[in-house]
Amino acid sequence: MSDRKPLRVGMVGYAFMGAAHSHAWRTAPRFFDLPLQPELSAVAGRNAEGVRAAAGKYGWDGVETDWRRLIERDDIDLIDICTPGNTHAEIAIAALEAGKHVLCEKPLANSVEEAELMTEAADSAAARGVYSMCGFSYRRTPALALAKRMVDAGRLGQIRHVRAQYLQDWLSDANAPLTWRLDKEKSGSGSLGDIGAHSIDAAQWITGRRITGVSALLETFVKERPVGGDFVGLGGHGATGEDVELGPVTVDDAAIFSARFEGGASDGGVSDGGASDDGPIGVFEATRFALGRKNAMRLELNGTKGSLAFDFEDMNSLSFYDAAQEPDAGFRRIQVTEPEHPYTGNWWPVGHGLGYEHVFTHQVVDFVNAISEGRQPSPSFAEALQVQKVLAAVEASATDDSRWQKVQP
Repeated sequence: MSDRKPLRVGMVGYAFMGAAHSHAWRTAPRFFDLPLQPELSAVAGRNAEGVRAAAGKYGWDGVETDWRRLIERDDIDLIDICTPGNTHAEIAIAALEAGKHVLCEKPLANSVEEAELMTEAADSAAARGVYSMCGFSYRRTPALALAKRMVDAGRLGQIRHVRAQYLQDWLSDANAPLTWRLDKEKSGSGSLGDIGAHSIDAAQWITGRRITGVSALLETFVKERPVGGDFVGLGGHGATGEDVELGPVTVDDAAIFSARFEGGASDGGVSDGGASDDGPIGVFEATRFALGRKNAMRLELNGTKGSLAFDFEDMNSLSFYDAAQEPDAGFRRIQVTEPEHPYTGNWWPVGHGLGYEHVFTHQVVDFVNAISEGRQPSPSFAEALQVQKVLAAVEASATDDSRWQKVQP
């Protein structure tokens, strides 16, 4: 039992992200000294049998079959949204207006217009001490958090290049079934919003620069997929036979775009011999058709003083090149498990790596601390709105023969 004030959580949705978030809420207070005590009060889902099973499996005290009942309850302080994108705006706005803190999975919404409404509601709620955050969880990977720290300290000098890839292969099988992630009305977009949004947020966050314009290509390789089948994990195996019902895939399978970032003073406040800073240029790729790549979220930055490279498939390491110290040595590998590295001091001995689930725990830690301290957590809905505007610009460019598209300011 804890003598800390409880933070009573209600979660909407209980599939892939629901499992990850449940684990995080349970684990965070056991490894971090939090000012509030998270309590898994209730989980909501439309399928009564399914939500009861999830509550028992993941440790929730109660269930609801309507998310509105969850928001109406007096014993809920925070709403955690783990549902498809087409439901985010309605749930988040209702929760904020009811005085509940909100953690919302990414991307924030399915359109800029929805994201703007959510941001307005978040700003109004913050003035009343009610806070919200978008779940760009890769920010909480220790190696990427260390990269951010190094960029802010000026270790790379003026950043010139940003290279971002997010490569998966779970849709490579043309017979994979038609899930909600392949329906634009529910998901908003395909690989672009599902995984590309993570790369956009990480690149803007680490560089401290917003993307101002893009030129893009979107491609859907498989136009139809089986409506039924064996649904496993994100995909599964579609039904087979002569009479199999097929449905249209209405999202992109792959997205590629070039980008320009805003300019400004040299990174870290360090002068680079009077070199002008017109902002970095970037190349982004997101696909769920890269055979052999399971979750390769990659980011490389090249600056005037050095470079950084990261790949989530080797998530406990960060590659760093210091042009002044090691001009002929190439990249060196930093194992990000030391106590002084972000988040890692609360876990295992040096060299004992972390996994995917830990980034969600760190997300909970940062959100709870911000709520307790009465400050806006990051990424805010306003930051997530900026990502949404980049997604919209990418789609607009791709539908206009890849013409340069400015990102809405």
